[in-house]
Amino acid sequence: MTRHRDLLDRRFPDRRGPRLPIALLCCIVAFCGDPAAAENKEVCLSCHSDRELRDPAGESVFVDGEHFGNSVHSLFDCTDCHAAAAEIPHPATLPAVTLDVCAGCHADSVDAYRRGTHSTAREKGVKEAAACADCHGEIHSTLSHDNPKSQAHWSNLVHTCAQCHAKQELAGKFKLPLVRSVETYLESGHARAIAAGRPGAVCSDCHGVHDILPSHDPQSSVARSNISTTCGKCHEDIAQQFGTSVHGVALARGIREVPACTDCHGEHRILGSSEQTSLVAAANVSTQTCGRCHADERLSEKFGLSVDNVSTFRDSFHGLSLRAGRQTVAHCDSCHGVHNILPSSDPRSTIHPDNLAATCGQCHPGAGSTFAIGSVHGLSESTGTWAAGWVRIIYLWLIGITIGSMAVHNLLDIGRKARSPRPAVPPVPPGRPPRMSRIVRWQHGLVMVSFSVLVYTGFALTYPESWWAAPLLRWESDFALRGLIHRLSAIVLLVALGWHVVHLMFDREQRRCMRRIFPARQDLVNLRLTLAYYFGRRPHPPRSGTFNYAEKAEYWAFLWGTAVMTLTGVLLWFENLTLRYLPSWAVDVATALHFWEAVLATLAILVWHFYWVIFDPDVYPMDWSWWNGQPPASRTHEREPETPVAPASAPDSIRNTEGPET
Repeated sequence: MTRHRDLLDRRFPDRRGPRLPIALLCCIVAFCGDPAAAENKEVCLSCHSDRELRDPAGESVFVDGEHFGNSVHSLFDCTDCHAAAAEIPHPATLPAVTLDVCAGCHADSVDAYRRGTHSTAREKGVKEAAACADCHGEIHSTLSHDNPKSQAHWSNLVHTCAQCHAKQELAGKFKLPLVRSVETYLESGHARAIAAGRPGAVCSDCHGVHDILPSHDPQSSVARSNISTTCGKCHEDIAQQFGTSVHGVALARGIREVPACTDCHGEHRILGSSEQTSLVAAANVSTQTCGRCHADERLSEKFGLSVDNVSTFRDSFHGLSLRAGRQTVAHCDSCHGVHNILPSSDPRSTIHPDNLAATCGQCHPGAGSTFAIGSVHGLSESTGTWAAGWVRIIYLWLIGITIGSMAVHNLLDIGRKARSPRPAVPPVPPGRPPRMSRIVRWQHGLVMVSFSVLVYTGFALTYPESWWAAPLLRWESDFALRGLIHRLSAIVLLVALGWHVVHLMFDREQRRCMRRIFPARQDLVNLRLTLAYYFGRRPHPPRSGTFNYAEKAEYWAFLWGTAVMTLTGVLLWFENLTLRYLPSWAVDVATALHFWEAVLATLAILVWHFYWVIFDPDVYPMDWSWWNGQPPASRTHEREPETPVAPASAPDSIRNTEGPET
């Protein structure tokens, strides 16, 4: 700046009064010109326009006259920067243009640069550190930063910085904290705006122009304590909200563990919340963003936070729905706010008891109108959803006892049959009525297919991170495919059961057959006799009649499980109505019941049903009655009625110990 003024003082010695703005003065210089300076430049270019001209060290000293004429320095004489060349001929080797020379016109910028990390590095001998020409271009062709062709123009700045910061070898050599800063920035929403010709944040907007400092320096614009102010230059309203939030207040008090803008949005790869890979996307907020701090036991203990809020949220109705691919389901910031997060004790907080109904009502109209809104985080007793916690405990015991008993029963059966193979039995005589009619087989087929799809999609909804759920997730870019298939399969299953009920109502023979499936005391007798057979106290198993105790138990358990799954599924499917007429914890209870009943039903089919229809040595490789209606010949004799039981006073040699058909 001083050199500009000195130059103007020489060319306009009579000017008086306040000094004009430098831009206006430069325009005057350009308009009036200086014949002596122009003649001086012509003299210099008469030699330096030679492309082959080099100094004694072999370095090129060529100057492109056209580029120099278009540069911002074309207004000045060559000797303004190269004072040693004032006399012609000048020395063969001229001193390099230093910062002090640039400071003659750009004193403020040079002072700022000298405070920055680049200048500090150069003073330590790091030649790779950026100097003026590295960012603004070669001094003879430097363009104004407002010129779109300038290296320092906002649209080109990322490429200018990338000359150094995109080089892996430099990052490794100087141990830069961020190795892929340019690469990740180019994927951000800011870079996309620049590429589209729209204004967006570039390197200098966040890191500064000349006084660039490392992030650990308290004076740096990207220091943790200053980052919200830096982002606030563009996002003013958001910065004000953050400043009054629980995070902003804690950050102002010097608590380093509290999140700043970059902790939630990222440092360079900043994406909008609508993009799936964004840190603030709905699917990532609870786990990758908020969960990083709120699931940390050390931080939770230090600041007195509940350590299980994240884990219980994942198992809640909202958490499971979010993992199932529903992008519109509530997550952390849906309830707590985004930048205006306040403690629940603050009346302004969106999760204050007086505001919960309005907060939940954004997604669930009418929620809280009948019952007060309770905890929404999940199954922890500390959050008050004790009922859902008891559902989990009861089902864990029920699954352990039930499935364990089934497994032991099957092992005893296969062990007995392995020790004493059953004798061959004659084939089923032709013309024998099928055990399963064609209509029943169709009903069974619909149940078989729909149940299998329900199991697959249901667990894919609960465990979307699993490899076996990946095929469905690939199709979910536009809509939640898993949920759609799951609900359609549930409808097919209910249609099959409805068909079964209607069939019973209008088919007398089917009703007569189904009467035999009701439990009776004889089933307990047959169970005792079967166990005696397993332990070698009987030579053969008892005859059961049309249905044995295993089939009866499975049939009624299936109906009970379907009723539970249907009721809870409807409550979860139409959650708005549920929350309008039931307390909020009812959704968590329904979620727990739906999940654990699904686990129990799946294990029962795998352990119990699959054994009797596939892995039982008497029917292996399969009981084909579901296809042709006829049971395998090895089981035909078990279905035949027995002779009545003899009086208890009869001798054991003639008394029948196997009861009649039920």
